[in-house]
Amino acid sequence: MPANTTASSPKKKKKGRRARLLVLVLVLALVAGVGYGAYWSVSTVRASFPTTNGTIELAGLSGQVEVKRDDYGIPQIYADSDEDLFRAQGFVQAQDRFWEMDVRRHMTAGRLSEMFGSGQVETDAFLRTLGWRRVAQQEYDTKLSPETKKYLQAYADGVNAYLKGRSAEELSVEYAALSFTNDYKPEPWTPVDSVAWLKAMAWDLRGNMQEEIDRSLLTSRLSEKQIRDLYPPYPYDRNEPIVREGGIDPATGTYDPAAKPSDATGGGSDGSGVGTSTGSGSDGTAGAGAGLNSQLGALSDTLDAIPALLGPSGSGIGSNSWVVSGEYTTTGKPLLANDPHLAPQLPSVWYQMGLHCRTVSDRCSFDVAGYTFSGTPGVIIGHNQDIAWGFTNLGADVTDLYLEKLSGGNYLVGGQEKKLTTRKEVIKVAGGADKTITVRSTEHGPLVSDRSEELEKVGERAPVSNAAPDRGTGYGVSLQWTALQPGTSMDAVFALNRAKDFTSFRRAARDFEVPAQNLVYADTKGNIGYQAPGKIPLRSEGDGTTPAPGWDPKYKWDGYIAFDELPYEYNPERGYIVTANQAVVDAKKYPYLITEDYGYGARSQRINDLIESKIRGGGKVSTEDMRTMQMDNSSEIAKLLTPYLLKIDVSDAYVREAQKLLEGWDYTQEPDSGAAAYFNAVWRNVLKLAFGNKLPRELRVEGECLNVLPADSAAPDDDLTERVRECGQRDSDSAQPDGGDRWYEVVRRLLKDENNEWWRTPRTRTDTATDTRDELLARAMEDARWELTAELGKDASSWSWGRLHQLTLQNQTLGTEGPGFLQFVLNRGPWNLGGGEAAVNATGWNAATGYGVVWVPSMRMVVTVGEWDKSRWINLTGASGHAYSAHYTDQTDKWAEGELLDWAYGPQAVDAATVDTLKLVPQGGQAQ
Repeated sequence: MPANTTASSPKKKKKGRRARLLVLVLVLALVAGVGYGAYWSVSTVRASFPTTNGTIELAGLSGQVEVKRDDYGIPQIYADSDEDLFRAQGFVQAQDRFWEMDVRRHMTAGRLSEMFGSGQVETDAFLRTLGWRRVAQQEYDTKLSPETKKYLQAYADGVNAYLKGRSAEELSVEYAALSFTNDYKPEPWTPVDSVAWLKAMAWDLRGNMQEEIDRSLLTSRLSEKQIRDLYPPYPYDRNEPIVREGGIDPATGTYDPAAKPSDATGGGSDGSGVGTSTGSGSDGTAGAGAGLNSQLGALSDTLDAIPALLGPSGSGIGSNSWVVSGEYTTTGKPLLANDPHLAPQLPSVWYQMGLHCRTVSDRCSFDVAGYTFSGTPGVIIGHNQDIAWGFTNLGADVTDLYLEKLSGGNYLVGGQEKKLTTRKEVIKVAGGADKTITVRSTEHGPLVSDRSEELEKVGERAPVSNAAPDRGTGYGVSLQWTALQPGTSMDAVFALNRAKDFTSFRRAARDFEVPAQNLVYADTKGNIGYQAPGKIPLRSEGDGTTPAPGWDPKYKWDGYIAFDELPYEYNPERGYIVTANQAVVDAKKYPYLITEDYGYGARSQRINDLIESKIRGGGKVSTEDMRTMQMDNSSEIAKLLTPYLLKIDVSDAYVREAQKLLEGWDYTQEPDSGAAAYFNAVWRNVLKLAFGNKLPRELRVEGECLNVLPADSAAPDDDLTERVRECGQRDSDSAQPDGGDRWYEVVRRLLKDENNEWWRTPRTRTDTATDTRDELLARAMEDARWELTAELGKDASSWSWGRLHQLTLQNQTLGTEGPGFLQFVLNRGPWNLGGGEAAVNATGWNAATGYGVVWVPSMRMVVTVGEWDKSRWINLTGASGHAYSAHYTDQTDKWAEGELLDWAYGPQAVDAATVDTLKLVPQGGQAQ
């Protein structure tokens, strides 16, 4: 565990400052040793630390603002007007996180090359093609309310007041480092910079684009039946959807929680996750041959470059939230919990803050606290004086890839050629020449295939039906995505912050178009609720699981599901609501397709079961119970698979020693558990043997090489003479099989079939073939034993899951790409963690790659509704983005242990927690 300083008292702070000063001296000595010491000093590193006491004049304020920070540097802002509140929020967030904010806005604008040089040109080109910044500008110009624009401008003014007159080293140590190679100077902040960040979050939570690509890639090696095996139907009989009551009322055409839903087939296909044939069809749809597969593989590589900055996408990215009615709680009022799962980042994507009007009125209308995004005004998740709310990813399918028949500057739709829309984009490159790109778009969206030489030939060898247009030199690939259309989500943030009841909460949710989220709700009157908001497309043809034929107008989107027809619940009879990326509603009881690629409900059902066991046993749920549930690390796949592993007759004493670890194991994944370490290693090897080695190279992890038979070979599987060496091509964060709960379901459906073809593995030069389930499990147990011997040592009794399952926090820019000494300065860790993939404590890892933590509960909160000061919260890192600030990672140790901090909200509680007070006053001391 890293020696991070947690400030909790003035005395402790003093000790912490001495310790950090010593660390800084050591770091600077190291820096000096590599030639930078002449430019750096302790004062350079500390120059950017914010002023948190005293008085600062701030232009534009109409009155005095107070910023009260607690022992963890978390600010609570008090003002007398809305504009003053958001102007101060901009100033304070810039104090703590401006580097992070600046990098984010360059990313969303496709301008990273201006900061980091030529290495970011491809990423910038792809982001310019998507046009996030252009759409954000359109939203600001045409969609957002005058009031929202006023708040955004006030926030921008606050950021710019902080920037004014500050040198690079006074902004952050990263700017000081950047100045060695770049004369970059930050530009003023604009309102559109704030709006654009919502596009980045929408990208992280965009739905099933990767699955759409993967299903097409699989056709090069697997049959349609095999692909269906890997995308099984959602288990509605075992894992409950979010909404269990109600349906669309035929009389009103709106969703009614009290209505009796029809049992008619809903908007999905057969629920298998593969709605349309992946081969050629008579309707002109494109199949997926070798040529198309290589091009889609290239697209997948391009997509991976974007999440590298936001964090990996994948089946583990999700969240938990649940709310329990006061009828079943110890407080007599609702309790609400939330922990969004995102990639670990340093600093955390979240920033804790309170925004308080001293007197709530028309002039000053906010009294809200919770988790914000640095660079964006308002509170994203939290509570005000009347309601609390939480978010999880709904997972709606809001993206579609289209194959486009291109001819010169035209594309084909319905037998007619249409002209491509084009625009020029100039990418400025630090230390290099500008690069100009042309962005081309069809009516579906931008041609993402233009960003890769391989993708320029999409469809070159793809099998298509006779009805499809001549392939010529190949098809292009365009992207249709709801986030590429101007929307009103920024309006929704402020409306949500001021909502008073379920009616105003739903009214705010109506504007929350992108990204589509699950919203849980509770209020001081004892009500609980749920709403599914977002723009979710209606498709006349197809189900979004594979690329659609752009030339066929039947595959166009036909509008969106009306908000009034989206599922919601209000005070359900069962007394609680759980959302954890499972199915929103039973597809057979809802007329519209939301997605064919929900999570499979492992986490959600575990939470349901934990709540049920408590309240149906006559108990009451406490705040501590909610916290304990968040840290539940039970493994569903271990419960399923371990009994089979224990029945294997192991003759090798060395492997038997490891097998014994599983005897009596309770399936919990504590950091010190040897059984969890061994089981997860076995699980990883089961996946590799049964599935991973049979996947096409485009899905296997980069650098992993196998000897395989060529696709056109007629040789038997055990023939070693014709095998050729083939290496994986997929980024480590998105390689398959990743071991998420889709794979739980795949294996569950195969376990009783001892002779299923998936259990068969060919002979290799070192291993015999396997033909049955038990033979493959035995080999996985042996392989896991040798793997952990290499990783953790020969003595199985000394193994622990935490030594394998480690979290290292990396600064998302110079901490990953900068020189080694700078990574040492900026990064922290490792931490040995418990939990695991698809556990409630979702410290995810990718089984195709290794055991390291790749996504985490990015924050945790438990809200005690009505008794707000008894609420609890924690962030992954800390309030500060400044390396060696006391608050850089001062919450991480507690986060790793599952602890929560007191969350002060009321004036008296905030005053009692305050250790620093900064007064912001109008310039010249006069109100304006």
